[in-house]
Amino acid sequence: EVPLVESGGGVVQPGGSLSLSCVASGFPFSTYTMQWVRQVPGKGREWVSIINDGGDWTTYAPSVKGRFTISRDNAKNTLYLQMSNLQPEYSALSFCASGSYDWRGQGTQVTVSS
Repeated sequence: EVPLVESGGGVVQPGGSLSLSCVASGFPFSTYTMQWVRQVPGKGREWVSIINDGGDWTTYAPSVKGRFTISRDNAKNTLYLQMSNLQPEYSALSFCASGSYDWRGQGTQVTVSS
C-alpha cells in the first residue's frame, strides 16, 4: 500500500492556478506534521510549505508565501496545496511527505507553460 498518493498536477499557463491533493493511508495521518516539497531535475529538493498535525499552524517558503495555501482534512486523511499565480520557474515534481520524511509520495508533475 502506497502511504501517500498525490494528484492534481498538470499543465497550466503562467498566472494560472492548480490545487494539489495528497491522500494518506496506512499510518496515523492526523498525528503527523505534513509538508509539500518540489523537486527540479538537476536542482534537488526545495521545501514549499508545512502544516502541523492539527492544521492550525502553517509556514511557507518566501518564494510562494501569499500565493500558496496549505491545508488538511484529518477526517479524510488528505493534505492540500492551493497554488495561484504560478510562474514557469515553478515547474517541478511536487510531492507530499511527513515532516520527518518517514513517508513520502511519488509526486505529481506541475508544468507552467504558455
